[in-house]
Amino acid sequence: MDRMGVSPGIPQAHWAVAMVIGVAAIVLNLPLGYAREGFRRFSLGWFVCVHLSIPLIAYLRLANHVSAWAIPAFVGCALLGQLAGGRVRRCRRARA
Repeated sequence: MDRMGVSPGIPQAHWAVAMVIGVAAIVLNLPLGYAREGFRRFSLGWFVCVHLSIPLIAYLRLANHVSAWAIPAFVGCALLGQLAGGRVRRCRRARA
């Protein structure tokens, strides 16, 4: 059976599940990044907005038996969502 470039040892289903979890991390962090822009940097509210999605993403990873190889990708997706949400808030503030 041809695996079409998928690395050996990682089943194809895990790639699909990892992609769904990554998209969930981005979508979940968009409103958190938007809210984070309203707080002073390194304040309690800022800290909560940055870290609130971590338990849910970890739960999704563990419940779907996705191994630790995907953690850096999930962190990157969460960071992308935070940055995009923050940019939306800055752009809306600049227009007002």
